[in-house]
Amino acid sequence: MRQPGEDWSEERAREIVARHVSEPGGLMPALAAVQDAFGHIPKPALVLLADLFNLTRAEVFGVASFYHDFRLEGPAGRHVLKLCRAEACQAVGADALAESLKSRLKIAWHETTADGEWTLEPVFCLGLCAIGPCAMIDGEPFARLDDAMLHVAVDEASK
Repeated sequence: MRQPGEDWSEERAREIVARHVSEPGGLMPALAAVQDAFGHIPKPALVLLADLFNLTRAEVFGVASFYHDFRLEGPAGRHVLKLCRAEACQAVGADALAESLKSRLKIAWHETTADGEWTLEPVFCLGLCAIGPCAMIDGEPFARLDDAMLHVAVDEASK
């Protein structure tokens, strides 16, 4: 379960990022730390990171948007469900699972339910290709899913 983030503060973001600027490969841990603090990576943070790491905004955005664990559009819900969209999972029914889940939660990809409980994210491989379709709920993997199993997992996480 995700904890709510702080309100955006450039001063706080500078303090967070400063810890990572001098370390090799520090952009990734800086992005993670910013997201941990604010619940997502706000647009002003991308500009700040580019400045402090001496990178272009496009480079920072490219890294942040490439990795499915980084959120750019706002904080996630209390629970995050990541459903695999890779070909191996699609071949064994992931598309039908996705449609059923979107209908049940009344949200689309990258959206959060009105009550703030669930965020639905597509991921392109959880590394469980031989036992798909698979999903991850709040960091816990689920495999060989069918519609009933996925709905039970959602109900259990909601308790």
